[in-house]
Amino acid sequence: MQRYDYDLFVIGGGSGGVRAARLAAKLGKKVAIAEEYRLGGTCVIRGCVPKKLFVYASQFNEHFEDAAGYGWTVGKTQFDWSTLLKNKDAEIDRLEGLYANGLEEAGADIFCGRAVLEDAHTLRLSCQDMVVTADQIVIATGSRPSEHVALPGLELTIDSNDAFHLEELPKSILIYGGGYIAVEFANIFHGLGVETTLLYRGVEILSRFDKDVRRGLHDAMARKGIRIITRDNLRKLDTREDGRIDACLHNADEALPFDQVMMAIGRTPNTKGLGLEAAGVESDQNGAVCVDRLSRTNVENIWALGDVTDRVQLTPVAIHEAMCLIQTLYHDNPTEPDYGCIPTAVFSQPEIGTVGLSEDDACEQYEEIEIYKASFRPMRNTLAQRDERMLIKIVVDGDSRRVLGCHILGPDAGEMAQILGIAVKAGLKKDDFDSTMALHPSASEELVTMYEPTYRIRSGERVTD
Repeated sequence: MQRYDYDLFVIGGGSGGVRAARLAAKLGKKVAIAEEYRLGGTCVIRGCVPKKLFVYASQFNEHFEDAAGYGWTVGKTQFDWSTLLKNKDAEIDRLEGLYANGLEEAGADIFCGRAVLEDAHTLRLSCQDMVVTADQIVIATGSRPSEHVALPGLELTIDSNDAFHLEELPKSILIYGGGYIAVEFANIFHGLGVETTLLYRGVEILSRFDKDVRRGLHDAMARKGIRIITRDNLRKLDTREDGRIDACLHNADEALPFDQVMMAIGRTPNTKGLGLEAAGVESDQNGAVCVDRLSRTNVENIWALGDVTDRVQLTPVAIHEAMCLIQTLYHDNPTEPDYGCIPTAVFSQPEIGTVGLSEDDACEQYEEIEIYKASFRPMRNTLAQRDERMLIKIVVDGDSRRVLGCHILGPDAGEMAQILGIAVKAGLKKDDFDSTMALHPSASEELVTMYEPTYRIRSGERVTD
């Protein structure tokens, strides 16, 4: 006789949770999954997917401009925000249906409601006010936009979730933050014709990225007309008589008026009210579930995946963690997630694609490194007369000649970074790059035609041989 109602219960229907539930169910396990909002999680419903659709929409303005240089005559253009929202919503509905179908076909039970832990094996489901038990439990509730709770006037702001459902496109917007979400939305809104200001308290936007690509992007955004204010903070927000919002900065005497203010200051693990205390599950000071290298919490039968653990907040990472968990739980093959050489993209304009170590990180870990760098105007910008340059940078260990990192700023940089991720992950050397035949004409041929280092760094200091 079965001791529990389910072999596996997954809390959270995002990419990691759905993958774990579906794979376990396909193995014949009795599985249930609970999601209080919509299947697909942040990525599909209010993150990566709708954001990328918005990115595509925001690029057409420049495409229309560039077409003239190639002989096309483009008539009067007009953008309709409501059409974009309607078509975006239809695509999200389609993807959510695919997630549900995949779970149902695998034999998993789906509960559309909140699941709260009552102890290590018991959960209460809000949708049916019922209690179920499970042998193994996976917490995969993701994260939510962080709030600046101390900011006077915070109630006047929106976050990245709200940005996908605005009834009207604002004429002007202030985006507060300097990470990839803030930068991507600044480019999106600007591309859609919104007067855009980006405010960041730090010295440079995208502080975790290689310094050359982040500085190159900053310059490109500024040339496009995006106002970027760094080393300053929001002090308070007030409502104006005309209904707009006055943003008061610490280093400005006068308030700046905007139609909309968006907060993009990071994300917080979704663990509030989850019942972690009742089940004895430990979390850190930020609310993230604490796990070991196998994704197990301090409670033997409870596991956690994805953003809720605040390890690496990326969708493919959550999926990878789920696949490792299934190996650990049901294939007698304890498997640790591998976080090395994760390709990352910032869907800005121009785009960033990166994998491996930045120059600064490599300097901290290696005695001598070589930097190969090329900056040029990509061919697609020549006839268009667009003064926007591309940057390709390779970081190499000077002793072993192994490629430590690749960083690209320019068209299709994310696509290039995915392919480069294979090479960097495999530990290929710069000689392997050099011996590869170039594909001409292409921007990526620069990756295999930079034979001499642009400069070397030894013990953290730039040297000239």
